[in-house]
Amino acid sequence: MHSEHKDGGSRHDPLVPHFTFSGQMHAAMDPALLMEIFRLRYEVYCLECHFLNPHDYEHGFETDRFDTRAFHVASHTLEGLLVGSIRLVLAEKNEQFLFQKYCPTFNGFTFPPSDQCAEISRLIVHADYRRRAGDSFQGVTKKFQERGYIHNLDRPAANIRHGEIEKRRSNTPQILLGMYREIYRFSRRNGIRYWFAAMERSLARILSSFGVNFTPIGPQADYYGEVMPYVANLDELENGLFKVNPFLAQWFIEASYLH
Repeated sequence: MHSEHKDGGSRHDPLVPHFTFSGQMHAAMDPALLMEIFRLRYEVYCLECHFLNPHDYEHGFETDRFDTRAFHVASHTLEGLLVGSIRLVLAEKNEQFLFQKYCPTFNGFTFPPSDQCAEISRLIVHADYRRRAGDSFQGVTKKFQERGYIHNLDRPAANIRHGEIEKRRSNTPQILLGMYREIYRFSRRNGIRYWFAAMERSLARILSSFGVNFTPIGPQADYYGEVMPYVANLDELENGLFKVNPFLAQWFIEASYLH
């Protein structure tokens, strides 16, 4: 499998102008960057959200055995400050995904071939890059959660006035979208056709508003908060993106489109 992809944000990208995104498999990633990611996860999961007991991570790093078979994405400011991360855990023969330990699936749900599947997890954004109280730890603003997607994000950058770009940016979860774009492009390059994720229903609705559609496959469960297990078929996800917003879909799939 390919181990690295670097792209996403740049000064020329009107949707994520203040951030860059890079992704690598665990074995290929700079150990110092991995430690930064694990430290950020500790701050959010252990100290802020109390999903995990900080006493179990005495060195101040949150990591588990699934990290070694994951594609890790990091988001940085243009100055190089880590502001967000997400991982895509790849399937391993005779091993379940982590969500399966906590989230039962509906009777009758059939898992796709494991070598075509991966699990999204550990999606976080640094507290300093959430705008106000009520913003989610995935970097979705309270205003966006209440009002939803700005639907006029549908024209190429050349046809968008500067003020419109600023308005769209300010109410759009840039880091979330940028990191999802990286795992999408990695998945397409490496034969992954299905994503699993245990997430809050509110996050699933927000992603759906962009055309990133997940389907629930089980009841709500207590797994780092109240979540439901979901699956996304990437062929259907891509079709949904293009149906809802062709410009965003092209940005999501082809970085060169905006350069």
